[in-house]
Amino acid sequence: MTAGARLPVTVLTGFLGSGKTTVLARLIRRPEFQKTAVIMNEFGDVALDHHLIETSDEGLLTLSTGCLCCAAQGDLARAIKDLMGRRRAGLIAFDRFVVETTGIANPGPIVQTLLLDPALAETTYLAHIVTTVDSLTGPETLDARIEARRQAAIADVLILTKSDLAGAAATAALAGRTAALNPSAEQIVAVMGDVAPAVFLPAPGVVGPERGQAHDHEHDHEHSHDHDHGGIGSISVRRLKPIRAAALPVFLEALAEAYGPKLLRVKGLAAIAEAPERPAVIHGVQHVFHAIEWLDRWPDADRTTRLTLIGENLTPGWPEILLDALDEEAGAASG
Repeated sequence: MTAGARLPVTVLTGFLGSGKTTVLARLIRRPEFQKTAVIMNEFGDVALDHHLIETSDEGLLTLSTGCLCCAAQGDLARAIKDLMGRRRAGLIAFDRFVVETTGIANPGPIVQTLLLDPALAETTYLAHIVTTVDSLTGPETLDARIEARRQAAIADVLILTKSDLAGAAATAALAGRTAALNPSAEQIVAVMGDVAPAVFLPAPGVVGPERGQAHDHEHDHEHSHDHDHGGIGSISVRRLKPIRAAALPVFLEALAEAYGPKLLRVKGLAAIAEAPERPAVIHGVQHVFHAIEWLDRWPDADRTTRLTLIGENLTPGWPEILLDALDEEAGAASG
């Protein structure tokens, strides 16, 4: 990776005791995971001491695998900027970040920091949000704790941990539960905390469509699907007709204004009429949207707009109606 390239940031979250530290501890031993800067909210809660071989007086810890661990006593932005400054100065070398949250943290503000800070946007980008869910106690935790539901709902990748202890039936039941809560997330079953590095750090900049979503070329829109779980639901939006460029930012602003902090996550690809060969990448977390970026090409043969909205008390069908109206208004204004 070149020195001037933006570095991917993966946010690792999961409720207390869900096994995210075990997953991370195993990953940092893998050669594919070298040159990774790991930022932890509460260093004292993370059992990685036996991996440490050297500590600087400024809180930067060098791991035997070549990973870096920063005890983030200040805010996230300052920690990342400090590490990037050391990287530019040639003092340390790494190619990616992993930010591990505390077990009861709402990952939304962390993601917002990555999306909103101008300096971070120039040097990093949000690659993925990974959430661990305990196959043993996950159902009870999802029932009892809104934080756990939000952590699962916001994820791009859900890692179902402790499957070796819970058994196949319980793990499958949890997978069905989390799929209903977040149908667009990739689900990975971890055995004794083991997951492939490629799963944890997927290809940069690619936002996939909802898994298993069928195509319906007889209608301009597919029907939205509303999955509700403890007050949190998801809506899937697919639009076959390209969107005019002027309509997209207005649409995102309207979503943010209508739902506010209840809109936990928006992600997907948008087909833009003025740029048919390059999809726009949409990332939004709790009513905050990243500046629209573009892939160099479509990741597959499907060139339709596909968005997933996850949040509290969302209204099925309304996003499509809004998008149609704004797109029509943009066409009238240009025409």
